[in-house]
Amino acid sequence: MIALRSQREIAKLRAANLMVAQVLQLVKKSVAPGVTTAALDKIAEDEILRQGARPAFKGYAGFPATLCTSINHEIVHGIPSKKRKLKEGDIVSIDVGVCLDGYYGDAAITVPVGVVARAARRLMQVTEESLNIAIDCAVVGEKLYTVSHSVQKHAEAHGFSVVRDFVGHGIGTELHEPPQIPNYGKPGTGLTLKPGMVLAIEPMVNMGAYAVQVLDDGWTAVTVDRKLSAHFEHTIAITDDGPEILSRI
Repeated sequence: MIALRSQREIAKLRAANLMVAQVLQLVKKSVAPGVTTAALDKIAEDEILRQGARPAFKGYAGFPATLCTSINHEIVHGIPSKKRKLKEGDIVSIDVGVCLDGYYGDAAITVPVGVVARAARRLMQVTEESLNIAIDCAVVGEKLYTVSHSVQKHAEAHGFSVVRDFVGHGIGTELHEPPQIPNYGKPGTGLTLKPGMVLAIEPMVNMGAYAVQVLDDGWTAVTVDRKLSAHFEHTIAITDDGPEILSRI
């Protein structure tokens, strides 16, 4: 079943997601050539613990870190490491989740490391635009796959592809709840959006083909053609007044 959250619950989800937004902004400020992904992870974990929450990803199905840090052709679920130093021209996707007072927050951004190529900037821009377009579609009475299709339509119109293997999700008292939210689909189909639904929408857009490979670490998903990938995510609440972005400062 898909949970319909009360105003009290949405307030708790708002608090958790505000923390996620704050952590992402803090980590983003530290992204620079020479910085390790492990250093970024420590910044995030220290801040989450300081604010009285716990990292949602650490220990989830055995994941070993607070952040997912995915560089260049890595799509999602990259594991932070002391051996991974960011380099000028890289792009890095940073995904973070928290659990605060029993409710979850989840969001992601992709940021440049120093000066990046024009094509990389365009990929990030289009991916973030596709997220914003999807959010605008997420109104009461709309069909879920219309939202999904809006991501696909915008990404493909710019010559990019959307990942099929990973999807967005409902979120609340668990990190991943129904429904699954693909970034492609047939408009006018799928479940009907209702007030109280809380959804994590997360376009993953590739510069090349959408085929995915998971590396030997069992987590890091990469593009098969090794072309760049970008990832943006917001958690939103469906309300009678339109979608509310919970994971934005």
